[in-house]
Amino acid sequence: MKKALILGAGMVAKPIIDYLLSSGNIFVINATRTVSKAQLILQNRPHTQAIPLLVDNEADLENVIKSADIVVSLLPYTYHVRTAKICLKYKIPLVTTSYVSPQMRDLDGEARAKNILLLNEIGLDPGIDHMSAMRIINQVQNHQGKITAFRSYCGGIPAPDSNTNPWGYKFSWSPRGVLMAGRNNARYLWEGEIKEIEGKDLFKNNWMMNIGGMALQAYPNRDSLPYIDLYGIKTTRTMFRGTLRYPGWCETMWVVSQIGLLKENEITGVKGKTYREILSLIFGIDPKSDLRDFICQKAGIIRNHEAISKLEWLGLFGDEVCDQEKTTPIDFLSMVMQQKMQYLENERDMIVLHHEFEAEFRDKTESITSTLIDYGIPGGDSAMSRTVSLPAAIAVRLILEGKIREQGVRIPVDPEIYEPVMNELEQLGIICQEKTQIHLKGKK
Repeated sequence: MKKALILGAGMVAKPIIDYLLSSGNIFVINATRTVSKAQLILQNRPHTQAIPLLVDNEADLENVIKSADIVVSLLPYTYHVRTAKICLKYKIPLVTTSYVSPQMRDLDGEARAKNILLLNEIGLDPGIDHMSAMRIINQVQNHQGKITAFRSYCGGIPAPDSNTNPWGYKFSWSPRGVLMAGRNNARYLWEGEIKEIEGKDLFKNNWMMNIGGMALQAYPNRDSLPYIDLYGIKTTRTMFRGTLRYPGWCETMWVVSQIGLLKENEITGVKGKTYREILSLIFGIDPKSDLRDFICQKAGIIRNHEAISKLEWLGLFGDEVCDQEKTTPIDFLSMVMQQKMQYLENERDMIVLHHEFEAEFRDKTESITSTLIDYGIPGGDSAMSRTVSLPAAIAVRLILEGKIREQGVRIPVDPEIYEPVMNELEQLGIICQEKTQIHLKGKK
């Protein structure tokens, strides 16, 4: 029986563990700092083991890795390279759902030399977005067509029936990552012109879309240009990757960024102070000042701007007391959001992944869309946890069965990986619906 080592017991661990155990021939070891979390997921099922792991102790990390047949790192991305180096030492394949960092990419030569696969970006975004895109791109190119435009959008948001707070957003894990992404620069190609957006202007660049009958707001997501080469579509005149949210998110987050709540400068002496007083400290103003007036002047907005009411709903202008010794603006906002913007019992999240392609052939052009809308299970796994972890779980099984034989630092853009993974995701109910409109050349 093969041994799969899962590092971490966070929100995406349960679906991958449940899937691997359902195969009946994989022994699952879950290693984490808090063993009780692993035990709660494993539930004393056969062929399982929960073990303690202090990931900052490299000897401890090496000790748990060396006897595994495959390793799945669900740890923060900062630990992936350290984990990968140990895997290479013992010639053990590694799977992660995180973006390939330059340091991970540097391990490609050694991994190839040792015939070991370090498979990354096999989650949702990145992951299913790559695989669903490449399936269509390869179909077009195999029929002598070329991609002239590609736009991709993805968002994890509350399902419409669970969208019950003014922000139109809820968190099933720490808000900090979402807030940090709000500082990113963005770059993309649009009708032959490269657009560059500074982080401070990110939320100013947004537009509305209708996907699956839902009005959603889209804005740029990081640097889209590398995906031209990654996807092999050098003929494209548009290459855009964006994030989806409910309407109003961008307008509010732009104000949040303008008033400095995404910064990381340390603020001390906050224990025992009210949220209103802490906000005054962050702004550097007298605690008796009118916070709403300051925000309006700083962001150049009117008093009844929706951001003011949303910040008020969070309690930032109130008298709740902080019990931390120190914080930063982004950590303070993250803490308050974590308290106020959680999913309640039996509420469900939703994943929306939408691709738009323009393809040109000798005698026609095609407009192609691929749309995945997936809902969480009330009282069960979230849509986010399922769509992030199940592609990785399927890949683990295929690697152990010898059905994926690629080597080196890879992402799932090759048919050997994406075809079987996408086929099985469809059997699990995670389906990208594809539609094509054909326009014959020379005909109106």
